[in-house]
Amino acid sequence: MVNWPTSKIIVTGGAGFLGRHVLAQLQARGVPDQNIFVPRRKDFDLTEQADCQRLYREAFRGAKADMVIHLAAEVGGIGANRANPGRYFYANMAMALHLIEQARLDGLIERGGKFVQTGTICAYPNLTPIPFKEENLWNGYPEVTNAPYGVAKKAAWQMLDAYKLQYGMKSTFVLPVNLFGPYDNFDLNSSHVIPALIRKQVEAIDAGAGFIDCWGTGSASREFLYVDDAASGIVTAAEKMDDPTPINLGTNFEITIKNLVELIAKLTGFKGELRWDPTKPDGQPRRCLDTERAFRLMGWRAQMPFEEGLKRTIDWYRANRAR
Repeated sequence: MVNWPTSKIIVTGGAGFLGRHVLAQLQARGVPDQNIFVPRRKDFDLTEQADCQRLYREAFRGAKADMVIHLAAEVGGIGANRANPGRYFYANMAMALHLIEQARLDGLIERGGKFVQTGTICAYPNLTPIPFKEENLWNGYPEVTNAPYGVAKKAAWQMLDAYKLQYGMKSTFVLPVNLFGPYDNFDLNSSHVIPALIRKQVEAIDAGAGFIDCWGTGSASREFLYVDDAASGIVTAAEKMDDPTPINLGTNFEITIKNLVELIAKLTGFKGELRWDPTKPDGQPRRCLDTERAFRLMGWRAQMPFEEGLKRTIDWYRANRAR
């Protein structure tokens, strides 16, 4: 078990969308603020070996980290993945490679510490049977638009498995499904589907527009996890798991993109036309997770009802979009 009040924890990506919710979970478990270090991009380029070395050396001014929670990623929606396949592979692979190896060299294993790695559902094969089960992760190639990002994350899992076998490193590997919630990225050039749809519809209402454009056919399905639930799952895994057995974090609730667009329209009040562009890709045909392993090994289940989570996200965006 983790002694949270005395643990010194590095949280990469701790200032981001998911990270701020993970920090709240750690603080709720009694971790003092001075025992949490969040490296900022302007100070540490985690794709560089030298900066990762310096991170472990400087994080706690000579004291050593007991845990690393690696959330930092370079990621986006379908359009961003198509535009940046090389960068997304390199950046995500380099960060994991250097952070894990430098943790070993810094003595994390000898201190009984732990490395917590967040993976991605993009690592699953394109035609994985529904619901996705963790044992199917190697049964095919990922959907092509997400493959470089997904393969990089899956390689990090294998690195942790190898370090467990050779060096005895304690680690955890979780696979959160698509996240949404307050503080999400609403930039239309790099956001995922829910924040993009919320922004498009709210702006269309304000402009009096009669339609919005939607990518693809709407036939693909997705599963979404409210960010507070994801943070809870990650910290629960950090507390209870010592090996990188892959663990899905999701809701086991599947919705088509067409139904999602219509539901967001109902919640935002947008009454215009929903125009579909079939020349744009749908991405992976279906995504829905089997989450029984998370419950069996950790006693964890998602708590936020999907529609309520959407309402909270829309309300947050409307209150904060001027920022």
